[in-house]
Amino acid sequence: MRRRSPSRVKYRWIACGTPYPPIRRSARSGCACSRRTARTGFHERLQAVRISQADADDVAGLARLLWLNSSDEELERRAVDAFTNEFEQWWAARDDAHVAYVARLDQPELVGMAWVALVPRVPRPGATSRMSADIQSVFVLPAARGRGIGSALVKAASEHAIAVGALHVTVHSGSKAVPVYERLGFESSPQLLQRHR
Repeated sequence: MRRRSPSRVKYRWIACGTPYPPIRRSARSGCACSRRTARTGFHERLQAVRISQADADDVAGLARLLWLNSSDEELERRAVDAFTNEFEQWWAARDDAHVAYVARLDQPELVGMAWVALVPRVPRPGATSRMSADIQSVFVLPAARGRGIGSALVKAASEHAIAVGALHVTVHSGSKAVPVYERLGFESSPQLLQRHR
């Protein structure tokens, strides 16, 4: 079996637009979904979800999600309102390099987020605009999980990175989420090393 190059992230999505890798075409379902996907009602669960790029109006909602995705020890050190102010200043200074995608259901409140950090790379002859990207801070509220929201957010953030010229997209994942990212086209790379402090 031929492996895809670790320097490229390929995304494969079923024809109807739901963020799930194509398995095989089903004559019964009428689209490229597997019968398993049709049985579980994946389409119906995702239809009510709205994914969009975050803007300044989403600062408070993003700060709340980041707050809820923090450890108890971190929460004790800073009140959510103070963190919101700090976060707003941080993002205002970095909004060209850190892009967030957010999810909503039938209410205006945010239920999920995914960030992509865009990092310029050293130019090379013939390639002066090189960039890489890293998916960060993917979080969905517990009550909204199981709808494919996290996958849809990662898809949107990854496609944004590719559209603006990223040569590859990386993610640092917890062990439980590894299969999710693998279904989205991410692969482990023996060339990607990291050093901890």
